[in-house]
Amino acid sequence: MTGTAEVDAPVGEVPAPGRAPWTAADWVCLGIVAVSLLLPVWGLLRYQGPPMEEGFMLTFPERILRGDYPHRDFLHLYGPGSLWVLAAVYRVFGVDLTVERMVGLVQHALVAYGLFAVLRPWGRRIATSGAVVSVVILIGPLGLSAMAWNGALALGIWGVAVGAWAVRSEDDRRARRLGACSGLLFAGALLYRPDMVLAVGLAFLALVLTVAAGRRRPMVVGLVAGLLLYVPHLLLAGPSAAFRGMFLEPVFELRGGRALPVPPSWGQTDGFLQRAGELRMTGWPFPMLAVPNQIFLWFFLVPLSCALVVLVGWRLRKAEPGSDRAISFWPAALFGAALVQQAFQRPDTAHLSWVTGITFPLSIAALSWLVARKWPKLDDGRAQLVGVTAVAVVLLVVIPFYPVRTYVDLVGQTFGQNRFGYPVTHDGRTFYFGSPNGAADAQAVVDTLAERSRPGERLIVGTSDLSRTNYSDAFFYYLFPELVPGTRYIEMDPVLADGDDSALPGELRKNDWLVLSSAWKDWTEPNDSANGRSQAANKVVAAEYCPVRATPTFSLYRHRTDGAPCPPAQAP
Repeated sequence: MTGTAEVDAPVGEVPAPGRAPWTAADWVCLGIVAVSLLLPVWGLLRYQGPPMEEGFMLTFPERILRGDYPHRDFLHLYGPGSLWVLAAVYRVFGVDLTVERMVGLVQHALVAYGLFAVLRPWGRRIATSGAVVSVVILIGPLGLSAMAWNGALALGIWGVAVGAWAVRSEDDRRARRLGACSGLLFAGALLYRPDMVLAVGLAFLALVLTVAAGRRRPMVVGLVAGLLLYVPHLLLAGPSAAFRGMFLEPVFELRGGRALPVPPSWGQTDGFLQRAGELRMTGWPFPMLAVPNQIFLWFFLVPLSCALVVLVGWRLRKAEPGSDRAISFWPAALFGAALVQQAFQRPDTAHLSWVTGITFPLSIAALSWLVARKWPKLDDGRAQLVGVTAVAVVLLVVIPFYPVRTYVDLVGQTFGQNRFGYPVTHDGRTFYFGSPNGAADAQAVVDTLAERSRPGERLIVGTSDLSRTNYSDAFFYYLFPELVPGTRYIEMDPVLADGDDSALPGELRKNDWLVLSSAWKDWTEPNDSANGRSQAANKVVAAEYCPVRATPTFSLYRHRTDGAPCPPAQAP
């Protein structure tokens, strides 16, 4: 015995294009994955999304619809693909929080079902388990926010799945179409996240070297054709602005203010947002290690899982040359392992999730295969059980706080338990804030701004200390589409928005309304974000702005143009 092929789907008889049709059992398995996706959805629809990240995924595409462009008109650290897609969706369905979160749900579903397709040659049990594990790991960090990373993961893993179908297909014409589609999917991943180039490149190369020589050209053509969509982006944004926005700013300029210690600290949580998450301890009644200990161990599980899947993928190619399992697993293993740079770039729980959401599901198959090779007399079901159990133990015992506890918490919110989201509304638009007091403060500022502002006036949202722009409550821009963002720093990052060469002071001089947030004043991380930088923006605010409405969390200011003394600010 050389593998873990199970009785419900022996090797050579798995469902694939041009082969056996899917059975009722397969649809039941897909239904199980759907249930894991849908259980937390109702809670997530009324959950506080990340105020900056989800705020700019609502605002950026709307700015595109109004003629602005990423990198040229507003700071954006990724490729344009996710913004183009969201802009198209918003044009059809309207700019709405629920619409944006439905796109995020589709992205999560595509990742899960893409992994199911990749792992299906290993049998239904492994494919279903892997897909569910990916849901539990990936849905927690940013909820249903339609972030570019999850979209890129979805496109990349489907590029692997469709490429494997192209390799396996017995119909040459169908294989060519599938190959072209695979190339387009890989290109889409790079349009979303150009920093995924190593993962996409290795997976694509593995497929191209596996597919028959006559089928390679459509794959390459599909990839190149998709990447040509960067040409209009470069023309509209400008080559210099695009290069700076996608490469210089995120890779070189931003790192000092966002990097965290490698490895993570054993005795304390390094990331500010993760420390905030520790305050919510609901939904986990069992004993567990301290949260910093879990993050520390999780970090080392990342390269371990990457090495495991690559090792098994390599050995599988030797043991089962040309098998369906080897064809799909090897490029998927390379794709997952090459994501490891995310964990080393900033080892917080979100970035660790973004890697292990792929490598842990693949590890189920890898461990099952190793067990079956080591103990060939062991039946397939037990070998698979070892793989599933090993990953389950990691999630339930070693690192339960963020993946599983968060998932359980979100499911509980669906059924009305410990809800974490309070609405802030304006003119039919709603965003949810995690604190009832913070939501009340935001609503007070929103109501005052709605009463006093006029369409077409400019709005800037920032931190109470503009020499430390570590975060931004960008959802205010979404709530006020009638106002024009007065800054390119809708997303605020340390070193970029508060640096000596920042355009923010000049933008403040031309601006009308200013919302400053004290929610992030205690932001501390072991990096450059802890340091104050240029005071130029603070000086402009002190000299040229009058307070209009002050609350403990948010304050509203009006630009003073006549030089007259400021009237007293409205009380909370």
